[in-house]
Amino acid sequence: MTGAAPLRLTPSWHEKIWGCYDLAPLFPRPDRRIGEVWFASQDSPILVKFLFTSDKLSVQVHPDDAYALAHENSPGKTEMWYVLGARPGSAVALGLTQRLSPDRLREASAAGDIERYLRWFPVQAGDVIFNPPGTLHSIGAGVALCEVQQNSDLTYRLYDFGRLGSDGLPRPLHIDKALAVLRQDAHPGPCRPTSDALAACEHFVVERMRRDAPGHYVPHAARPNLLIFLEGAGVLGAQPYQPGDVFQIPPALPPFEWLPASPTMALRAYAS
Repeated sequence: MTGAAPLRLTPSWHEKIWGCYDLAPLFPRPDRRIGEVWFASQDSPILVKFLFTSDKLSVQVHPDDAYALAHENSPGKTEMWYVLGARPGSAVALGLTQRLSPDRLREASAAGDIERYLRWFPVQAGDVIFNPPGTLHSIGAGVALCEVQQNSDLTYRLYDFGRLGSDGLPRPLHIDKALAVLRQDAHPGPCRPTSDALAACEHFVVERMRRDAPGHYVPHAARPNLLIFLEGAGVLGAQPYQPGDVFQIPPALPPFEWLPASPTMALRAYAS
């Protein structure tokens, strides 16, 4: 990244059959069903997404680096979710209620009864979920979340609830690849963080930051930071911010002013 100031990243909008028309309070109402809003930079190995669901995502799994590099010439996908809002009764699926053989998983996918083996967890705003590669998962309807992940979009669908894509045909499944990477370790489910250290793994670190008074932002000495604004408004290094803005901060930049006009909460993400 060149320059010596925070860089506001430009969002890209991704229409999904399970997406929403209401993205408030983060983004204006779109004219199509948006499921994901992406913020990416070629200088960062981290991708930030906002997800909005009106229906369940497919039952899916992501590969790790070893499999993805060998079979897709791509990094794998490790991700974490910070839940921004959830309607009463909303839930996410993480793993299975019991171990199943690959043959039974294949049968359950074809027959559509894989749903009854999914382990669903209720979610609410403020929950944090770490989703390592190999975890079979889905996100239910009525959930808004911020996702921090490796900059990869590799997703293998095992089941899609019988839905059709925009072309009127079933969306493709990736049964063989999904079964090759799926791990059946029990997932602990969502957690309520007791500190502002939200996630740390070999690929990224995510921290929560709160500001309600003027101060300075201190950039990381060696790595670009991504600063993801979720609540509040103000000025960051002479640039205005509001919920839904994402800035990339160059490494080793001198501290600069952070002037909240209202109580602010943001996530800071950087490569490990």
